[in-house]
Amino acid sequence: MTSFTLHGIPVSRGIAIGRAHILSPAALDVQHYLIAADQVETEVQRLQSAIATVHTELQTLWSELPKDAPAELGAFIDVHVLILSDPMLSEIPLDIIRTRHYNAEWALATQIEELSAQFDEVEDAYLRERKADIEQVGERVLKVLTGTANLLPRIDEVSEGTPAMIVVARDISPADMLQFRDRAFSGFITDLGGQNSHTAIVARSLDIPATVGVSNASTLVKQNDWLIIDGDAGVVVVAPSPLVLEQYREKHARQVRDRKKLGKIRKTPSVTRDGTPITLLANIEFPDDCPQALEGGAHGVGLFRSEFLFMNRPEGAPLPSEEEQFISYKQAVIAMKGRPVTIRTLDSGADKPIDFMEHSSLNPALGRRAIRFCLSEPQMFLTQLRAILRASAFGSIKLLIPMLAHASEIEQTLALIEQAKTQLRKEKIKFDEALPIGAMIEIPAAALALPLFIKRLNFLSIGTNDLIQYTLAIDRVDHEVAHLYNPLHPAILFLLSHTIGTAIKAGLPISVCGEMAGDIKMTRLLLGMGLREFSMHPAQLLAVKNEIINSDLGLIEPVTRKLLRTYEPRAINEVIEKLQQL
Repeated sequence: MTSFTLHGIPVSRGIAIGRAHILSPAALDVQHYLIAADQVETEVQRLQSAIATVHTELQTLWSELPKDAPAELGAFIDVHVLILSDPMLSEIPLDIIRTRHYNAEWALATQIEELSAQFDEVEDAYLRERKADIEQVGERVLKVLTGTANLLPRIDEVSEGTPAMIVVARDISPADMLQFRDRAFSGFITDLGGQNSHTAIVARSLDIPATVGVSNASTLVKQNDWLIIDGDAGVVVVAPSPLVLEQYREKHARQVRDRKKLGKIRKTPSVTRDGTPITLLANIEFPDDCPQALEGGAHGVGLFRSEFLFMNRPEGAPLPSEEEQFISYKQAVIAMKGRPVTIRTLDSGADKPIDFMEHSSLNPALGRRAIRFCLSEPQMFLTQLRAILRASAFGSIKLLIPMLAHASEIEQTLALIEQAKTQLRKEKIKFDEALPIGAMIEIPAAALALPLFIKRLNFLSIGTNDLIQYTLAIDRVDHEVAHLYNPLHPAILFLLSHTIGTAIKAGLPISVCGEMAGDIKMTRLLLGMGLREFSMHPAQLLAVKNEIINSDLGLIEPVTRKLLRTYEPRAINEVIEKLQQL
C-alpha cells in the first residue's frame, strides 16, 4: 500500500504507533424497513429496552470510574444521562415508530439526523457541542439495537506479536474513552473535534496521543493499516515505509526515556540556570485533582474552575448551595496543605454551558457569560462569594474574576464582595479580610486598558485561550477554523508582552493560566517576556519545570526582544526554534 499523510489538530502530545482499529458509526449499519401494524408496540418496546440498557451502562460507567480518572469524565457521563432521558431521544423516536411504522433503528437514526440538521443551521457553540453529545448518545443506543455494542477488542498487553491498536473513528465520546484504560490502545484519530472539545480534554487528561479534526480519516484509513500519530504536529502517517517507521520508533523511545527522567526532577526547585525562582501552579476542576497537583510539585492552585460545580446537574436539581460550594472550596484548600488556591468565580456560557442558563444569544461567546452573567444574577453570585470567603478561613485563597473589561464591572464586583463580607461579619463567620482579588485578562480591551485593573485589584492572570480567540475572531472549538488559532500571531505576542510588562512595572503579581502555560514550546518565550508564574494541567508541570531549570534568562531575554519586533510568521518561528536551542 502507498504511504500517505493526513493532517489534523494536535490535542495530546506524544507518538503512537500501531494498527488501525476502525470504529464505524452504528448509523451506517442501520436497516430501513416498515413494520406491520401489529408489530408496532413490539418495536417500541425494543427501542425502550435499548435505551434502558444504555442508561444502565452509563450508570455502571459512573459507579466504576477509577479514582485516578479525570474529573471531567463524570461530568460528561452526567450530560449523556440527561440527553438519554430527554423526550427528544426517549419519546419522539417512539412516536415515529407508531405513526410512520419505521423499525426502531430507522426511527432513532431519523430523529438524530433531524436534530443534527437543525444544529448545523445555527452558529452557536453551545448547540454545536450539544449536537456532538446527542450523536454520541444515539450511537450507543444504535449499537445496542444492532448488536454491535462491544466493538473494542481486549488486548491485555503489547508485544511484537500483538502491536498496539490505534482507534480511528468519526468521533469518540469521553465515556467510551474509558475503554482505553484497560486495553492496549496507544492513541486515537477522529474526523471531528477541536483543540478544546470534550474528547480532546479527556485525551490530554489520560495522556493518550491523539489527533482530531482529521477529515475523512475513518473512511481513508483501512482496518489493520499501520499508523503513526505524531501528537505534537497533528500528523497521521498511514502505511509508513520501513524507514519512517523506524525513525518514529526511535523518536518514541526517546520520549519514553525523557518522561522517566522527568520523574527525577519532582523535588528539584523550579529555578532557572541563572538563579531566578519560578512559581508553578496547577489548574484544577475539583478538590480530587489536588493530589495530582501536589504529586507534580505544584506550588499551589492557579485556577480552580468553579463552573464544574454548576454544570451537568440532574434535571430539576437546584444550583449548588452555599454549603455545597463551601465544602468543595474548603476541601481544596485543606488538600493543598497551606499552598495558595486561586478560585475563579463562575465562568459560564459559550463552550462551558450551564443547564439553567438561557441560550438565546446569537453568539454566546460574546453574550451574557462569565462575570456578565454573575452580575445579572446577584443573589447567585453572592452565594458563591460567601462560600469562597468562608473557605478562606481555612487556608490561603485568592479570588479570580473572569472576563472583566469595564471599570463598572470591576466596581460592581467589588461592591458585591464587600456586601458578602458585611453579611458574614454580621453573622460572626470568620473569613480572610485581606483576601486578594484579581482579574482574568482574556479580552483585548482589558489588555489594552490595564490601568483600570491595576488601580483596583491585587493580581492579574492571563487566560490565553480566550485572549487568542477574541483577538483573532476564531471560535476555538470549531474545527473548520481551528488552523487559524495561533498563539504566535504578532498581535497575541504584543498583548502578552504588554500585559506582563505593565503588571511588572506596577508591582502587581501576574500569571498565565491558559494552554500556553503548559506548552513547553512557549515556556522560554514567556520567561523572556518576564513571566514568573505559570499555571497548567498537573500532568504538564514536570515537563515545564524541566524547561525552566534548563533556561538562562540572560540568553533568552535578548532573543525574546528580537521576536517582539518581528511580524513575519516564518521569522517568528525561526526565533522560537532558536529559543528552544538556548
